[in-house]
Amino acid sequence: MDFTGEERIAAPRDVVWAALNDPEIMRGCIPGCQSIERLSPETFEATIKVRFSLLSATFHGVLTLSNVDAPKSYTLSAEGKGGLAGFAKGSADIVLEQSGGETILHYRAKAELGGKLAQFGARLLDSTSQRLAEGFFSDFNAAVVAKMAAG
Repeated sequence: MDFTGEERIAAPRDVVWAALNDPEIMRGCIPGCQSIERLSPETFEATIKVRFSLLSATFHGVLTLSNVDAPKSYTLSAEGKGGLAGFAKGSADIVLEQSGGETILHYRAKAELGGKLAQFGARLLDSTSQRLAEGFFSDFNAAVVAKMAAG
């Protein structure tokens, strides 16, 4: 599953970059995120509950930042196990483009599911993954704008 998109955020690039690296903001924006903890500057541990149609699964895994070019871009890789439901892994290339007083966040993501989740069919998994990505970036946009407004 591959998908791309962009989100225009009414904040300078350095503010968006800081938010992308803030576990508290990320926890509030990742759909179903129950916990996220920074283990090192490049590594986070997370627990995320995801609903795929009739099946829901709780994934425990690691998020890793690589190809870091602050405050312009990085690659976020994730790998998690969902018990009997299977596993999920994927990555997203994030690029921040300054545009006047705004930042355009470009993303290109890919995801792979295995185990029982993979039996649900590609169309369902693609639509769920796309919905989760869009939900994250929309919520992230709102969180950054709210943080800017708060000062």
